[in-house]
Formats: sequence, structure tokens, C-alpha cells
Amino acid sequence: MKVKFNSILFNISKAKFSNRINLGEEAINNLKNHDQKFLNKFIKHKQLLIDGKFVNSKSGKVFDNINPSTEEIICQVQQADLEDVNQAALSSKMALEKGPWSKMTAFERAKILYKLADLVDIHREELAALDALDCGKPFSIGRDSDMEIVSNILKYFAGWADKVAGKVINHSAMKNSLCYTLNEPVGVVGAIIPWNYPLAMASWKFAPCLAMGNTLVMKPAEQSPLSLLRFGELALEAGIPKGVLNIIPGFGDAGAHLASHELIDKVTFTGSTEVGYKIMRNSHTHRLKRITLELGGKSPNIILNDSDLELALEQATNAIFTNNGQNCVAGSRTFVQEGIYDEFVKNIGKHAKNQKVGNPFDDVDQGPLVDKELYNKYKKYIDLGVKEGANLITGGKTIGNKGYFVEPSVFENVKDDMSIAKDEIFGPVMSVLKFKDLDEVAQRANNTPYGLGAGIVGKDINSINYLIKKLRVGTIYVNSYNSEDVSTPFGGMKDSGIGRENGENGLSQYLEPKTVIITLH
Repeated sequence: MKVKFNSILFNISKAKFSNRINLGEEAINNLKNHDQKFLNKFIKHKQLLIDGKFVNSKSGKVFDNINPSTEEIICQVQQADLEDVNQAALSSKMALEKGPWSKMTAFERAKILYKLADLVDIHREELAALDALDCGKPFSIGRDSDMEIVSNILKYFAGWADKVAGKVINHSAMKNSLCYTLNEPVGVVGAIIPWNYPLAMASWKFAPCLAMGNTLVMKPAEQSPLSLLRFGELALEAGIPKGVLNIIPGFGDAGAHLASHELIDKVTFTGSTEVGYKIMRNSHTHRLKRITLELGGKSPNIILNDSDLELALEQATNAIFTNNGQNCVAGSRTFVQEGIYDEFVKNIGKHAKNQKVGNPFDDVDQGPLVDKELYNKYKKYIDLGVKEGANLITGGKTIGNKGYFVEPSVFENVKDDMSIAKDEIFGPVMSVLKFKDLDEVAQRANNTPYGLGAGIVGKDINSINYLIKKLRVGTIYVNSYNSEDVSTPFGGMKDSGIGRENGENGLSQYLEPKTVIITLH
């Protein structure tokens, strides 16, 4: 496989069994220090990807792409407007109906997805670096975790491409008949991607969508378009025909137009519940559409009396501080049973303080929050927590004079009606709440509009199973957290969403079943 690259920017890995392109130490330092001259060479794509070509927006509008570590402009990105959405949707429609995509076999689609997975593996450091620049995700985590997820998702759904079939049905009302079902592509899909896991969340939608033979228009979040645009180029290199994948960076107006567009057959969105409601309304402007929504959460994390204390502390830390708390399923409400509460509170502050916060190109656990809006939101909820009577054990401060860096924070003596216990903060803020028994904690855990995830730590299987049955959430982590996989369905109940992504359930979101009944004479 030939890979084009700039030898000034990259060093080829010489490791056995690897053809990955690794960034050199000099490149890492240039990225860390926001060397603008270097960034101009490093960032390859700032345009829209429409009909197989990178193009400027029709309006000529651009927007500033901000580095949350420095508050400096990384680059200017072309801004999709309504006319660009129209063009992208039409391109995907034509690719679906008249292009080579519709004539490809499932096995041929799978080969392309496998090749794209290989290209993600090869370029994983470059892709991780773009996410570190865009949204402050630690480079090492993006490289070793996020890009591994992307590659695995592509391979998993590539494996499904030629294995989805209909069923023969025994038509009990007609003796001389043949009845069977077909599973066909749902059509043109509009996907709106969040910024907290830019490429991982995109792949959750991209891989099953294309594996099942659909075409796709994707709008990345305005905070983090760069890795998806580079991914788009790799998709073309892998052999995806023009129009099958269109990428249109922009703001909410572009997303709203995409959701309501008459050529879009299905909308899939990951983001806030507030925006999810708007998309639900907008998507049916012209006609009914299939829809998948993965929305907000205020997930309970329940620590039982018989828990191993060290495991409980580690699990609770992972539940809320992973990705700087910018995680829809974050275990932000930590319910601790009264027998272990004091010991837990005594030690959890140390675990929070051990989280390394700093430049994402250093060896850190947390980079900055994604933008000034979330930075101010963090400060607002720290003030509200103190004002409403919670005890701030640790954290609560911003870090440095440049960038959106904040301390991991823990409140105890939190009550259910406090703002920090009710609202999705989307930052590194843990609320610790005391409870007595299982029925009490189940009722309190469910007393929220959300129902995305929950955690349980304990040893007694009867207590654990009792809570599993009681909790109204889409995913439950027992003695772990954030441990979902591409094979495990993910999504929420109540205001946390509609439908499921990943696993075999995720495939059904991109298929339309058709029933055929043949009368035999």
C-alpha cells in the first residue's frame, strides 16, 4: 500500500508488523506550542467534501476553528450554508440511486470498509493530533483509545455487510404461498456529530450506514471538524465512490436544514437533549423520517456497602472524569450507601487530585474543556453547588491564564434538588449523595428525565440484580464504567434518546424491512 505523506511532518514507524505513520518529537512540540506555520502545513483539509471533491462553501463563509488549549485560531474552515446542504443531499441521493455504490455487492462494500480501517490504523497519530487540537482530547488517549475504537467499528460492521438477510415466513392464512422478508437500505442518511468524541461518534454512524448500502451526509460539530474531514479523504482513498460520503462543517442552521431536507430519509444525531427535541420537530417538516437520537444524561453511579473500596474509588473516578467529564453517559451522580459513605468521601478527593490536567500533547489525563461556553458553565455550577449548600471537597478552580483548563471537582453532602445533582454539567464535577437501602436509591436514581446509563459497584449478586431490574436506563455497568464495545447496543430511555447504536441492534437503524407474499398456483 502506497501512502503519501510529507517527510518533514512524519517519521515512518520501523516497528515490526506495523506500517503506521508516527509523528516525530519535533512535530509533537510544534503542535503543543501551536506553531502556526507548522499547522498550516499539517492541516490538509478545511473545505467541505461534496460529491468526492473538497470545495469552498457557495456563500464563501468561513468560521474560526479555535484551539481550546491556547484560545488561538487554528485555521478557518469553510462554513456550509443551505445551498451546500442541498448540493450534498442531492449528491448522496444520486450516488444511492445511479452511482456505482448501488451496484456493489455487500462483499465489495466490506472490502472498502476493511481498507479504510487499515488507513485509520496507519494515520492514527495524525487523526488523534487533529482531535487534540480541535477539542483538547489528550493525544495519547486519542491515539491509543479513540482511533482503536474507530478501526474496530469499521472492521466490525464490515464483517456484517454480507451477513444480513431476510427470513422465510410460514404464512398460516394461505396454504399455497411463499412469504419472505428483505432488508433494504433506508436510503440517504443525515448524521449530526458531536465534538466530544469527533471521529469515534462519526464512525458509530458511518460504518453501519455504509455497510448496509446507504449513503451519508455528515455535519461535524463546529468545534471539531478537522479529523472528520481528513477521514473523508481516507475514505475516498479506500475506494468509497463520490457522493456516498459528503461532509459539511457548519453551525446549527446547516444541521437543522439537513434534518428537515426532503431528500434525507433518516436522521441520526448525538448531542444534547435540547437540540434533540429540535431535530425531532424539524426532521418531519416535509415528510416522516426514520430517526435515531443519542442524547444527554445525568447517570447514577451506585456504590454498595459491600464494595471493595479501592475498586469503588477507581470506578467512580473513571465514571465522571473520563474525557474531562464531557461524556453523555458520565456517572455524575455518585450514590454511596451509608455504611461506606464516610470512607469513600475521605478518599475520593485524592483520586480527583491525581488526575493530571494540562496540554493534550503532554502526558495528561485531561486536557481543556472544549470551549469558553462550557468553561463558563463549569464555573457557574461550581458557584451554584457552594451556594446551595454542598461541600466542595476538592477542585472548583480554573487553571492558568490561557486555555479552558479546570480542576476535577468533587462535592459531598449533595441533595437531590440541588442544581449540580439535577442538571447535565458536561464537565468534571462529581456529586456524592448518601443513601440507605436499595429501594430508596433506585427511586432517586430514576427521578430524572434522563435514562442513558448507570453504574453499580458491589459484591452481592442479588442486590446487583435487584437494581438492574429497577433502573430505567439503556446501559448498566457493574464493577466497571465506560466499558461498552462496538458489539454492545448503546442508547437511552426517556429523554436520553430513541433507538440504539452499535451491535446487531445498530444495523436495524439503517435498514427497511420489506415483506413479500407470493401466491402459488
